Amino acid sequence: MTSTYFHPDKHPPSEVPERDETLPVVIAGAGPVGMAVALGLARRGVPVTLLEAGDQVSFGSRAICVSRHSLEVAERLGFGDRLERIVLPWVGGRTFHRETEVLRFAMPNPPHAVRPPMVNVSQSELEQVMVEAVEDHPLISLYWAAEVTGCRQDTDAVHLDVSTATGRRTLRARWVVAADGGRSALRSLLGLRLSCTSYQGSYVIADIHWPSALPAERLVWFDAPSNPGSTIIMHRQPRDIWRIDYQLDADADAEVETGEERIRDRITRHLAWLDNDVPWTLEWHGFYRAHALALPDFRHGRVVFAGDAAHLVPIFGVRGLNSGMEDAETLAWQLAAVVHGTSGPDLLRAYAAERHDAWRQNVANAAKSTLVMSPGGHGHRVTRDAVLVLAEQRPEFAALLDPRQSSATHARSSPLTVPAPPGTPGLLPGEPLEDRVVRVRTGTGTRVSALSAERGCGVTVLCTGADAEVAGRVRALTERLAAHLAPEQVRALLVPAAGAAIAPSEELRVLDDPEGELARTLGARAGEVFVIRPDGLLWCRHTDPEGVAVTALTDGGDAPAVGSVEVTPEIAHPREHHWLALSRALEETDPAGREGFLTRLALLLAEDPRPVFDDAIETARRLPGGR
Repeated sequence: MTSTYFHPDKHPPSEVPERDETLPVVIAGAGPVGMAVALGLARRGVPVTLLEAGDQVSFGSRAICVSRHSLEVAERLGFGDRLERIVLPWVGGRTFHRETEVLRFAMPNPPHAVRPPMVNVSQSELEQVMVEAVEDHPLISLYWAAEVTGCRQDTDAVHLDVSTATGRRTLRARWVVAADGGRSALRSLLGLRLSCTSYQGSYVIADIHWPSALPAERLVWFDAPSNPGSTIIMHRQPRDIWRIDYQLDADADAEVETGEERIRDRITRHLAWLDNDVPWTLEWHGFYRAHALALPDFRHGRVVFAGDAAHLVPIFGVRGLNSGMEDAETLAWQLAAVVHGTSGPDLLRAYAAERHDAWRQNVANAAKSTLVMSPGGHGHRVTRDAVLVLAEQRPEFAALLDPRQSSATHARSSPLTVPAPPGTPGLLPGEPLEDRVVRVRTGTGTRVSALSAERGCGVTVLCTGADAEVAGRVRALTERLAAHLAPEQVRALLVPAAGAAIAPSEELRVLDDPEGELARTLGARAGEVFVIRPDGLLWCRHTDPEGVAVTALTDGGDAPAVGSVEVTPEIAHPREHHWLALSRALEETDPAGREGFLTRLALLLAEDPRPVFDDAIETARRLPGGR
C-alpha cells in the first residue's frame, strides 16, 4: 500500500544580509499566523522581513480543522483558491458512549453559504500553500534557519539578534511581530510568561494512512470498548489520512504510551473493534496536553504578540489555528495603518484588547468542551460520566456533549466599535459579517459571486434600499474613508431601492436582493449604512452616511489595560449551570464527605413537588451507572 502522506521539503539556510536601515516590520515565526500577518501587511504595501528558526514547514497534521471564517481570511490574503483545492469538507459528527450513539450534530450550513462550515487539511499542507503565496509576493523576504536570539527595545525601534548559518546578524525594526508559537523565543527573551489554566488530561495524537469507507465527520467514543476508560477522536483528512487522538489515563507512563509499539497496539485494537480488515500505516504521532493560557497584554512596547505566542486554547472546539488566523488578519490591517501613519500606535492597544477578549470567548467555549473530553478531577469526571449515561435515554442531556465547533469571535467591547442603540435588530457593531452568495449587477446583466469576494480585503460601506440620493451620500462617505485610511482599499456595496437607477463601478458595486433577504439578515432600514472593517467585523451602522465619524474608527486610545487572564465559562443554558456547579461542588468536597453532600442535596431538591423527585430517583436507578 502506497502512502500519500505529506512530507515537506527542507530549505537550505538563508543568507540574511546585514542591514543598516530600520526595517518597517520583522515577523518572528513562519507558521500560519506569522505568514498570514506577512501577507496581510504586504497586500497593504508594507515590506516585511519574515524569520523562521526551522528549515521547513511543520511536519504532521497538528491543527487539521479549518473553519469557514478562516477560509474567508485565506481568500482575502490571496491563497484561498490554492487552499480550497486540497481540503476535505465536513459538516458534523457523532458521539458514542461505549457502543451507543448519544449525540449527532450538524454545524450551521444554510443554502446561501459560500463554503462548508469546516474543512480538514493537515497544518503542514496549509503552511506549504502559504509559503508558496509568501514566496510569490515581492514585498516579503522569508529567511529559513534564522533564529532570534536577542531582543532589545528603545523608543524608536526593536533590535534583534539573529543566529544564521553564516553568523550572527542584528536587525533593527520599527515593529516586531512575535508569531513564534507556543514556545515563543521572543516571549522568553522579554521575560514574559503565559498564565491561567492547564488541564490535567493528556492525549496521544497520530496520523495513519487508512483507506476506509467511513465518512468525513467528527467521530468520538467515550469509554470505547476497544480502549476502556479512554476517549478516542477520529477525523478523516484528504487522501485517506486519518487523525486519531486518544486520552491517556492519569497514572499512565507518558514515555511508554508515546512509543510507536504502544501507539500501534492502541490503534490496532480500535480499528479491529470497528471491523477493519484494511491494512494501515502509522505516519506521524505526537503528544498533547490541554492549556488555556495567555499573556496579560499582547503588546509590549514595539513587540506585538499573535497566535500561540500570545495565547493557547485547548484543541477541543478547534479554536487554536482559527483564532490565530483572526489575530493575524486584525493585526495586519491595524499595524499597516500605524506603519503608514494613518493611525497612531495607540491603535495597537485596540488590537491587544480585542484579541485578548477573543481569547476569553474561545476559552469560555473550549473550557466546557475540555471538561467533557478530558475531565481532570473527580467531580468533573463523575458528572461527565453521569451525563453520558443519561444521554443514552434522555437526548436533552446530549447538548452538554456538544463540541462547540469554532465560530468567529466578536469585538463588541472594542474601543473601535461604535455601539448601536439598545434594541437594534440584526447585525450588531463588533460582530462578524456572514459571507453569503450574492448576485452582482454588471453592464450587461448579473453574475453570481460572494459577499466576501465583493468586499475585497479592505473597508466596505454596505447599504440596502438605497435611492440615487443615498447612493451619492454613500459615495461621499467612501471617499472620506479612503482619504483617512489610505492606502487601505475602500469599496461600497449597494442594494438599490425598487426602481432606483444606480450605475455600478469598481468602487461602488450594485447587488440584487429582490427578496430582501440580505436586508432582513442585517436588520437594516432603507438607506442605513454598515461600515465593515477589513477583517469582516462591523465597525458601525448609521441611518445617515454623513453621520459616520470617520476619524473615530481608528482611535484605539481608550482601549483598557487587560490585567487579569481569568476566564469564566459562558452559560448558554440552565442545564450547563447545573452541570458546572455540581462538578465544582464535588471537586471541592472532601472525598469522605461526598456521599453526605449528595444526600443533603437530594433532600433539598425533594422540597420540589414529590412526584417529580420520585420520578427522577426512579429514572436514575433504572439507568446503568457504568460497567
